[in-house]
Amino acid sequence: MPPRIPRFTLRRARVAPRAAVRSQSITVEGREEVLSKLAFNADGLVPAIAQQHDTGEVLMLAWMDAEALRRTLATGKATYWSRSRGAYWVKGETSGHHQAVVSVAVDCDADTVLLQVDQTGPACHTGTRTCFTGREIA
Repeated sequence: MPPRIPRFTLRRARVAPRAAVRSQSITVEGREEVLSKLAFNADGLVPAIAQQHDTGEVLMLAWMDAEALRRTLATGKATYWSRSRGAYWVKGETSGHHQAVVSVAVDCDADTVLLQVDQTGPACHTGTRTCFTGREIA
């Protein structure tokens, strides 16, 4: 049976129009309790899906550890763990293609995080809007 995830309340600033979005700190009641219930893999990571908040478009999948999730919640900027570089990265820090976090949710099995974001520019490092653009297999 999957672990029971406590209900938590996300408090955030109202989202401004795309051009004026600024990262806001996101406060979660019971944050540490939620983090302690996450089912991290053997490497201490969970998949994090980034989704455009107003259209539902799935943008990308990346990985987070508990610290990346804490940083994301504290800053309102999507922060991930790069498995290839072995370091944290804030989406858009070098490219300018930022993800302002609107909300954060955990799935029913507590093994995946969903970030609803306001994406500036392409989400994929290849320059496409999403990491799935033009890669359909069925």
